[in-house]
Amino acid sequence: MAKHVGIKLPEDLVEHLKSERALAILATFSEKGIPNTTPIQCVYPKGQESILMSIHKEHVGYHNMVWQKKVMLNFLGENNIAYSILGRAGVVRAPSLVHPLMNIIRIDIIDIKSDRSILTKVEQGISWSYTSSEAEELVKCLYKELKDLAKTL
Repeated sequence: MAKHVGIKLPEDLVEHLKSERALAILATFSEKGIPNTTPIQCVYPKGQESILMSIHKEHVGYHNMVWQKKVMLNFLGENNIAYSILGRAGVVRAPSLVHPLMNIIRIDIIDIKSDRSILTKVEQGISWSYTSSEAEELVKCLYKELKDLAKTL
């Protein structure tokens, strides 16, 4: 059973996001009502009431976000991290300073619910690795941009 947490990021989720190993599942809907989900690797907290993320400017999820604004983000991680966040999306930088095909989005939190189960617990979230040293460098630079924006935005 879901438990509503409020509009402020729980401390365990903030730490998970700051680890730079979190992965969000972004859920959006198209103008025709077609659902879309996509994994997002570059997500970072901006205070306790917003999340910054980078996404390719041609991704279906990005286009849906620009059209509808409301999104859901789901996070699963070790130590029983299990949260879903309803938020309002807005473009804060297009293009990213790091890569011309990436845009930076701010998700302002509308509601957070805990998805922890009374029957099971999350031991490990989604694990991912880099496909190349170039990919690793790009992701690290995107994270730096998100961190800098989190301080100044």
